[in-house]
Amino acid sequence: MSALRRNLPLLSTAAIFCALFATASFFYPGFFSGRVAASLLADNAFLGIAAIGMTLVIFSGGIDLSVGAVVGFTSILTATLVTGRGVTPAVAWAIGLILGTALGAFMGALIHVFRLPPFLTTLAGMFLARGAGFWINTESVGITHPLYERLANFDLPLGESLHLPAAALLLLAAVGLAYVAGHYTRFGRALLAIGGNEQSALLMGVPVGLTKIAVYALNGFCAALAGIVATLYTGSGNPSMGIGLELDAIAVVVIGGTLLSGGRGHVLGSLLGLLIFGTIQAAILFDGRLSSWWMRIVVGSLLLGFILLQRLFARGVGARG
Repeated sequence: MSALRRNLPLLSTAAIFCALFATASFFYPGFFSGRVAASLLADNAFLGIAAIGMTLVIFSGGIDLSVGAVVGFTSILTATLVTGRGVTPAVAWAIGLILGTALGAFMGALIHVFRLPPFLTTLAGMFLARGAGFWINTESVGITHPLYERLANFDLPLGESLHLPAAALLLLAAVGLAYVAGHYTRFGRALLAIGGNEQSALLMGVPVGLTKIAVYALNGFCAALAGIVATLYTGSGNPSMGIGLELDAIAVVVIGGTLLSGGRGHVLGSLLGLLIFGTIQAAILFDGRLSSWWMRIVVGSLLLGFILLQRLFARGVGARG
């Protein structure tokens, strides 16, 4: 029974995804197909990778509002280096990943050493990264390079109708690595312990400071990787890319069943939350009559529902304790 209660948010997310996908498949012929399944992953790959990093931060009871700006900064940096400076994509990617990781580690250090609120610290990081992106270039920059062309045309056939493009494969790889790190390593257990009760984690000998810095650095890496994946998906870089993405990432994580206060959650839940997000978006496109704002309305309703579920779950746990 305890295992069922512990996994109730994850099971609820899975049930909602199955219900949404089945409903869309019933009303829209052709929705239930390998092409749509691959599109759900590829079209939302950079959001998903950012949400995976956000999941680990929220495990620890933190938050990061800079991820969308880091996506935009990394995308325009990569495009400018590759197209404008003739830098090879691998070197441009490495520079973007290093800078994103460094920004995350810097914010994590500020949060831990000076006891600064994560909300305000990462808000400052958001302005810093967004401003740096517009400082590099104020316009969108297309990327023309043979490697980008090969990656854009690459897909892995898993059947007659299911072909996974590079962006989807990168998303699945990120989910797999984060799943292992978040649930089967000392680092993941430390994150959940800090999110549950930081003082208790200190008394248990958990390296709180190092863990906090590491998780924000890892989230910065994920955000920079999301920016690189966005350039693969769009074939360009844009300093305006990722505006509002941090809120979408938080919504995906909460819909996935992770407690916003930290201490409890599941990486696979964030993947399911992303699939719910993508299914709603795809169903609206299939319908063709509904405004895209309906996606925000449905996601907002789901978000409120999951916040209520988390509150009821927390009260139930407290009553049993």
